[in-house]
Amino acid sequence: MRTRNLKRGKQAKKRRLRFKEYTMNRNMLRHLLLIFLTGLLLASCRLTQPYQTPPARTTNLFRDVTTADTASLGSLHWKELFTDTTLQRLISAGIARNLDLQVAYTRIQQAQAYYRQSGAAFFPTLNANAGATRSRLPEVQDFRQQGNITQYQLGISSGWEIDVWGRLRSNRRASLASLLRSEAGARAVQTNLVADIANYYLLLMALDQQVAITELTVVNWDTTVQTMRALKYSARVTEAAVVQSEAQRYAAEVTIPDLKQDIREIENALSILLGGPPSAIARGRLDNQTMPPTLQTGVPAQLLANRPDVQQAELNYRYFFELTNVARASFYPAVTITGSSGLSALALTNLLDPGSLAISVGAGLTQPILNRRLNRTRLEVARAQQQEAALDFQNTLLNAGREVSDALSLHQTALQKIQVRTNQMAALQKSVSYSQELVRYGFSSYVEVITARQSLLQAELGSVNDRLQQLQSVVNLYRSLGGGWR
Repeated sequence: MRTRNLKRGKQAKKRRLRFKEYTMNRNMLRHLLLIFLTGLLLASCRLTQPYQTPPARTTNLFRDVTTADTASLGSLHWKELFTDTTLQRLISAGIARNLDLQVAYTRIQQAQAYYRQSGAAFFPTLNANAGATRSRLPEVQDFRQQGNITQYQLGISSGWEIDVWGRLRSNRRASLASLLRSEAGARAVQTNLVADIANYYLLLMALDQQVAITELTVVNWDTTVQTMRALKYSARVTEAAVVQSEAQRYAAEVTIPDLKQDIREIENALSILLGGPPSAIARGRLDNQTMPPTLQTGVPAQLLANRPDVQQAELNYRYFFELTNVARASFYPAVTITGSSGLSALALTNLLDPGSLAISVGAGLTQPILNRRLNRTRLEVARAQQQEAALDFQNTLLNAGREVSDALSLHQTALQKIQVRTNQMAALQKSVSYSQELVRYGFSSYVEVITARQSLLQAELGSVNDRLQQLQSVVNLYRSLGGGWR
């Protein structure tokens, strides 16, 4: 009995030692696992780079413009800039029905779907499976001499990837940048749409005015022709003067069909912008159009917040920046947890038997070693695309500054031309009047009358173009500053 008790005591002591050793090993494993996870966390923090906006050089971006005033024409709502109610209705219709803008909205919907999918990547997958397998074992393995075996299976399986290296987080940030980029693209489409509708509208009114001027000139030429005929009968001019005046009258009249054809084509183009078939466009008069007396550009740095295509270029850089993080994380092992549960039996009647239940849980690391240079190529391409996007951002910003500078210069040039043209037309009107009087009294030739009237027509048509240039320069400046999408 004593020997038995001693033996039991030794066995209990061994069990205590083994339990103590097991506890120590378990604690050591916990510490090692904690150190390992901490190391993974620190490594993942160093692996994915935090986003930084690309450098934006905005100094002297607007030529010959130095101002600290942040008031900008581009911050106005388009209804504040365009006060013509007919034009406002056209712009509203364009925003509501333009097909290019609707296409841009569908791209936003696509980006939203991809963004939601990137968020779902953090959750585990769950699959259901059912099947039956018919197999024949080799004779050396067919111990039960059954020959063919049918196995029935019914179960579910799940998998979950732990985002240790930040690959999924970077991919989600890239999807967010893509979504914001598509929204900026839609705003850019609307900005161009508003400006295009306004420019077409102004052009139609300018062509209307040029048609009216030309038709009035034809009427005046009729008077001149009648005067030349009367002077011929009184032997003050020759038949050549009459014929030459008639030819100039027809030369003016023949330009009217071309002007009306231009009007028709502009109406057709504007109808397409409005999302409808070609049709006539209601409009006002060019003389009634008003624009702000002063053109405020704000500071160049405001383009980063106001101009949609600049925002789109910056978000495009952000998208490829995050894809570079994704490519960098592909070099590190993927940590996954898998699990499955189901029923498996050799007979269909036994499939629902509790003894057919099978459960498995596992974890694993998948470290790429040799994959035909796929990861390295992905990283090199991502870095090159990121650099390309940075250069495209700089180019977009420079072009924005150029467009603002061009619009300001065009407006100043139009004002100078209007002032000179006004003096020119006043002088030509006097020249026409004086020449006609001198011809009547025989102190001048018909050539001077024809030359003076031709010059007056060209000056009047030019004055319409000058006014159109002034108004369109304001529209172009508004677009260049990012106006129209608010």
